[in-house]
Amino acid sequence: MKPLSIDKHDIVKFGSYTFVIGCLLLLLGTVGILLPNMMSLGTVVLVGWLLLTGGVFWAMHTYRYSLTSVMDWLKPALLFITGGMILFNPAVGAAGLGLLLSIYLLMDAFSSFTLAQTIYPGKGWGLMTINGVTSAILAALFIIGWPETSLWLVGLYISISLIFDGWALLFVGWIMHKEKSI
Repeated sequence: MKPLSIDKHDIVKFGSYTFVIGCLLLLLGTVGILLPNMMSLGTVVLVGWLLLTGGVFWAMHTYRYSLTSVMDWLKPALLFITGGMILFNPAVGAAGLGLLLSIYLLMDAFSSFTLAQTIYPGKGWGLMTINGVTSAILAALFIIGWPETSLWLVGLYISISLIFDGWALLFVGWIMHKEKSI
């Protein structure tokens, strides 16, 4: 097996901050696992503020270029209303986010099963099937307890993702650091 060849240009991309960012993501993910409700609420509040901010930008654009068109004011109005509702009641926002995540996971499960069936009996069909089963189980966990479990499941899933991202950055940064010293 040929050893992995790493281009010096790629090594430069991963600076000294790779370790720091990886550690911060690990820390944030760990705190999120310990406090999943807070992670969910933080995520939902961030989404609410992003929607409100987007509404402000769209309203400024509409005011400048299409002041009299009622249809052009619908998008900023919907962004304001949606963002405001999420910020007014973040628990309901978490439930909505949980429902969307469960729909995504179900779609992922069905597409994984379809791909597994398409490539069967070739290599990888088993892993695709396992991926589909995992996504279906995660979706079922959301749907069975929805909306009550959304508040902590959203935070838990986000936290787990942050931990995996952190470990990946630490690993890649370590490999790149090792490659620089060779």
